Amino acid sequence: MRTRTAPLPLLFLCISALVQANDDPMARFDAIMGNPEQRAQAYAAGQERITLCGYCHGEDGNSKRDYIPNLAGQNPRYLFSAFEQYVDGHRTHFVMNQAAKMLSLEERVNIAVYFSQQTVKARQSSAGEPSLQDAGQAVFQDKACYGCHGDKGQGQENAPRLAGQPAEYLRVTLNKYREGDPSRTGSIMQTVAPQLSEREIDAVAAYLQQLTP
Repeated sequence: MRTRTAPLPLLFLCISALVQANDDPMARFDAIMGNPEQRAQAYAAGQERITLCGYCHGEDGNSKRDYIPNLAGQNPRYLFSAFEQYVDGHRTHFVMNQAAKMLSLEERVNIAVYFSQQTVKARQSSAGEPSLQDAGQAVFQDKACYGCHGDKGQGQENAPRLAGQPAEYLRVTLNKYREGDPSRTGSIMQTVAPQLSEREIDAVAAYLQQLTP
């Protein structure tokens, strides 16, 4: 009996798809996220691999220092994309560039999945901040920050979650964009941040810090 084989063009397409999924980090990420069983396995593996990350970002993704961002609750695709940008040098940070390169592709996926499913914990506000927060809410609306970051700062696939981020981290980051820090090149925030005064940056940072689930 003769065994039927797939037509060569179809076979070529199948092989090409497999190669692309293996070679393209985002394709590999999407494949895992689209499979509930693999996503659950990624979460479990990520939980075992975040020891190094936990020293700065906390075991549950809530940072231990006010100048370090929370990873808890971030969109997994955004987190993974940021990881890849540290690997290829599109984002520069001495610690993160080194740390990202120490991890395999699978580990970067796993860590992104794990942290994305953690819950952001509220930080205590300083005395006198309610009025500052009100001013920050007005800035967030007036500058249409919600267009990229969501109406409550919850973020999207291509924009980070800002809700619940430490105010100090937000202030430092916005000022870097405002001052044209070369480590922040290629972001739309380089055109947005210069429009903000120091007072507005302080206000919007205070507002976003207290936006937690």
